[in-house]
Amino acid sequence: MVITEVRIKLMEDNNENERLQAFCSVTFDDAFVVRDLKIIEGTKGSFVAMPSRKLTDRCGGCGSKNHLRARFCNQCGGKLDEDRATRDVDGRVKLHADIAHPINSACREVIQSAVLKAFHAEKERSKQPGYVCNYDDFDSDYDAPLGAVANEMNGPVRGYRTHGSHGPRRQHTAPQTANQTAEKAGDGFGAGVI
Repeated sequence: MVITEVRIKLMEDNNENERLQAFCSVTFDDAFVVRDLKIIEGTKGSFVAMPSRKLTDRCGGCGSKNHLRARFCNQCGGKLDEDRATRDVDGRVKLHADIAHPINSACREVIQSAVLKAFHAEKERSKQPGYVCNYDDFDSDYDAPLGAVANEMNGPVRGYRTHGSHGPRRQHTAPQTANQTAEKAGDGFGAGVI
């Protein structure tokens, strides 16, 4: 697996979280994008934090979800146990869970070095007149969500960009059905699904 593109969105100098330096997206093999990695200034220099989500639990009274730092339920207002969060081996409260992350340190180093190299290049580029950030915040450039294609199994396969705005728009000369697309795919990923 090769990192084929890294896009950086630098944080403005006046941001309230001065440790957060940038957001980035990483494209693997021109086929798979991971977004919302963060570049954070740590005590030993910049490091890359993987995309994560806040952990929640349910209120014992009403069953509504609440963030682990909440002292009262957002739905019923009941008091929540302040020590309900799990702790790691060092005793720190675990408030976030990674959505995507490397499984071993070698992979982490490959990703971190590519991201930090692109980060420093983007910082230099931002000093040039007419600088425009190439990081895209939204997925608005997709024509159809995957669910729409799955729901139209025998309908036409819609055009899409190969991986967000990171590549050229795919062109079809004639509408294809999902079955025709599967025949072209041969025995690759998803073969035999239809």
